[in-house]
Amino acid sequence: MESPRDEPYHITIEIANKQCKVLRMLKELGIEQFRVIDVRGVAGGLIRHLVRMPSNQFEKMPKSLIRIQSSDKFKKQTAGWFDSDGCDVCNTILSHSPFLISGMNIEDYTLMYTFITPNFDAFKRIISTLESIGLKPKILEIGRYEPKKRNLTEKQERVLWFAFKTGFFDYPRKVDTSELSRKLGIKPSTLSEITRRGIRRLLEDYFET
Repeated sequence: MESPRDEPYHITIEIANKQCKVLRMLKELGIEQFRVIDVRGVAGGLIRHLVRMPSNQFEKMPKSLIRIQSSDKFKKQTAGWFDSDGCDVCNTILSHSPFLISGMNIEDYTLMYTFITPNFDAFKRIISTLESIGLKPKILEIGRYEPKKRNLTEKQERVLWFAFKTGFFDYPRKVDTSELSRKLGIKPSTLSEITRRGIRRLLEDYFET
């Protein structure tokens, strides 16, 4: 039986990150009105940032840096994804095998990161590493996966917990099937089957009891 320290943890921290390359790039371009609304790790060790700003400010962005963009004509806002090599904060979080769910800047260079670690010791190593390089992470939330052992099998419960915590059921989704299945170490088809059977069990329990 696994101890609580061996179960995955869902973490949210706040940290001043002046090394963030995307934030520095925006400021160097003279863009002051912006907000990083999501940060994700992608293949090849890159870090992808979703940035929203007034459309007239977005026009200052070099087109070669923009991967995908979308505009809201009514709010006169434009959002775009940008890739970078990452900074000490993102690389530290990702180096300990967690699932980086999102990041969002809340003021100036202060960002809030949400991620899942495979166990408590991985969480402690991330915090210790950040502190050792002179950063001061503030822990806003820490929650542990706790099996309910009621209507679902152990595998269904764990997979659905990961799916729920990583934003798989959000709209729009924060993680897609291929990314979630890769992090869980299972095939996309297996993930779909587990989630479908697990959700069916939950619905049966809800509507038939």
